[in-house]
Amino acid sequence: MSFKSLNHILDSIENQAAWQAQQEFKRLLKCWPEVVGVAVAAQTRPISISRGVLSVATSGAAWAQTLTFERQRILQKLNAKLSSQLVDIRFSTAQWQNKSVSSRSPYAEEQSVTWQEHPSRVEGMSSAALSGEKPELKEPKAAFQHWESVMRERSHLSPLCPQCQCPTPPGELQRWNVCALCAVHKWQR
Repeated sequence: MSFKSLNHILDSIENQAAWQAQQEFKRLLKCWPEVVGVAVAAQTRPISISRGVLSVATSGAAWAQTLTFERQRILQKLNAKLSSQLVDIRFSTAQWQNKSVSSRSPYAEEQSVTWQEHPSRVEGMSSAALSGEKPELKEPKAAFQHWESVMRERSHLSPLCPQCQCPTPPGELQRWNVCALCAVHKWQR
């Protein structure tokens, strides 16, 4: 039995098709937000490449349909950045709930920061939520009652919209001087 050098072994691994495909997919993940833009990247997740076809999960059917119309433009941009050429892109909502890829995505942290600064965001005001207690919510009725009590407490502590008198997150009042619904209604006139 003859031993092969470490360089020879590494070269044979790197030349395997599966290894090259994995490296190509990693390059695609890195350039995805640059190619489609940060807003679209936040609503999409490349899943796999099979036979030159890129599968992309989208957060909703509207995103899948819109991006299907844009796929030729996206293909041209991706092919300019990748060493192997893609032949098509398939957009679907089917694997959006699968978080295995999203935890490694470069734009997940940016999406979280955006939500932290959103004017409609309300901190959990429930005493149970603040203390870290979570009741056992195996039954739908118990889960609904817990949600209802949290929402009631939040709305009780929230300031009122000067226009419609509904409980409103403080961030919305600071930004628009009214709740988001009244602001949208005002913009549509």
